[in-house]
Amino acid sequence: MPGPDFPRRRSRLVATGERRVLAAVFVGGMAGALARVWIGLHFASGAGDWPWATFAINVSGTFALACLAAHLRERPAVSIYRLPLLGIGFCGAYTTFSTMSVETLRMIDRHGYGLAVGYSLASVAAGLSAIWAGGVLARRIPVIR
Repeated sequence: MPGPDFPRRRSRLVATGERRVLAAVFVGGMAGALARVWIGLHFASGAGDWPWATFAINVSGTFALACLAAHLRERPAVSIYRLPLLGIGFCGAYTTFSTMSVETLRMIDRHGYGLAVGYSLASVAAGLSAIWAGGVLARRIPVIR
């Protein structure tokens, strides 16, 4: 259990640079969420159709995160804000497992069992493929110094 001075100690921690990291997550998250909403609105599917917008968002976001993670693993970041901004913020808000889950439940509610299973399996398979492809691509890009 935290001691009586915990709130004061915590506020000093936030004041010592963590605010910039939190700001990077916030800005990246805002951009990722806006991109997801824009794509979802402009490429929406019908109620009983395959949800292409969410599928494309999740696969492209997974690919981008894999590229970023592999790139940062192979080459140390120039800035400590790249991962919080792009990985945690943008990709975290851009991709959406919860929307995929709700869409799958809607398919089941409409007795689209085959579509729901296919969507779930395709999402996982495409996500794993995107991780592999993003990692391979990031490792093949030459280091520019």
